[in-house]
Amino acid sequence: MRVLGIDPGSTVTGFGIVEKRRGRVHLIESGCVRTQAAWDMGERLKVIHEGLAEVFARHTLDAVAIEAVFKHKSSASALTLGQARGVAILAAAQAGFVAHPYNPMTVKRSIGAHGRADKHAVRKVLTLLLGEEIPGPLDASDAVAIAVTHCAHARRVALTRPA
Repeated sequence: MRVLGIDPGSTVTGFGIVEKRRGRVHLIESGCVRTQAAWDMGERLKVIHEGLAEVFARHTLDAVAIEAVFKHKSSASALTLGQARGVAILAAAQAGFVAHPYNPMTVKRSIGAHGRADKHAVRKVLTLLLGEEIPGPLDASDAVAIAVTHCAHARRVALTRPA
């Protein structure tokens, strides 16, 4: 099973692709789509969409997972994050996928980190789990963690999906 994980953000959207083979998870690719905070929001969303569409075009995937909406510092930042998340969900839908949401607590617990683990701790646990460093920014590590989480929960998700 090959899974794309997405950690949406308006300036950095991380992505990570993992493959589960014979009970082990292997890193295929990780990276990010970058925009500039000074750009118009429409341009930022366009770049995020195009970047993710290019990732979908390059890879054969079985599933897509995305970070779920969670409590945010302000309503303005939550709205901005929601727009980036919406564009990521749209890119997934255009590629024929449902983006399965996972909240940050579930992601951290699924990979073996504690619930209050920061991005550096998540990267460290993933390095031990996968047996290799995750290249790219911390947002890419978070996306890999989201993909690994879907690998761990995919059977449960499949069983709860309506026929």
